[in-house]
Amino acid sequence: MKRISKIWVCVVVLIGFFLSGKDLYAQQDPMYTQYMDNLLVINPAYAGSREIGNALLVARNQWVSFDGAPTTRSFAYNTSFEKKKVGFGFSLLTDKIGPLRQTGVYADYSYFLQVSNEFKLGMGLKGGVSFYRANLTDLATVESDPIFDNDIYENFLPNVGVGFYLFSSNTFLGLSVPRLIENEITRESVSSEYVNRQEMHVYLVGGHRFDLNDNLQLKPSAMARWVQNTPLSVDVSVQFGFKQKFWVGAMYRLDEAYGFIAQFKPTPKMTIGYSYDISISELSGYNNGSHEILFSYDIDLFERRAKSQPVAFR
Repeated sequence: MKRISKIWVCVVVLIGFFLSGKDLYAQQDPMYTQYMDNLLVINPAYAGSREIGNALLVARNQWVSFDGAPTTRSFAYNTSFEKKKVGFGFSLLTDKIGPLRQTGVYADYSYFLQVSNEFKLGMGLKGGVSFYRANLTDLATVESDPIFDNDIYENFLPNVGVGFYLFSSNTFLGLSVPRLIENEITRESVSSEYVNRQEMHVYLVGGHRFDLNDNLQLKPSAMARWVQNTPLSVDVSVQFGFKQKFWVGAMYRLDEAYGFIAQFKPTPKMTIGYSYDISISELSGYNNGSHEILFSYDIDLFERRAKSQPVAFR
């Protein structure tokens, strides 16, 4: 017999995921602590902003030891073209929460305008598809319920998104909606109230790098995420750097978690990052925190030189 904890977490996830308009809700878009280095996933206008190709891998295990907790894996690549006025990127991600699994494949296009001597404005479009599955038959139920008699498959959920990204060599500000279409996921064999909708997420991110002296840097950043019928999610992070090679800092997610971030650049092209979150919500007594590992590598497939001054947070 399956453990009671698994039954309860799956029931909670399903209720929140399928009943829109309620106070209880489930995480739809993946959550990242090192969002400042992973902006392509949420903002297409970021593609090509660093004017050199970059590949990024992120693995996140959220709420460790909590059965059915979210696990996320993502890969992203972006670069620039046409004398660095156009950017292109793509991302692959998979996100699993209890019996629910979704995989997304997206492409990004951006165009840059020089708006001042220091700042450029990126305007981006995102397009792609999501593949969705709910393994409802894996759940152990006390009584027979037709909702759990069959799994749900939605193998093609197309979507588009937009974004704006204002940046200089040490500052960035972005506004984006990565999914504009609120696709519905239904199953005809059950009642009409068994409906889930891909809710639209709005992201606002910003940050600045202060060069305190030749060796020390300070990087504060913040992200706000808004979804209809859910509380506003706000992340605030501060990192201190030594020679732009070693970084250590702290993060706070409003009413949800706090933790730390550490990053190391063994070479100018490579970044290795790790973050650990500690929950302060009602789930704090049922999990051992969240782990996130990041690996970034600058690889220019077109053999161009990187610009002499790094852009925003590099």
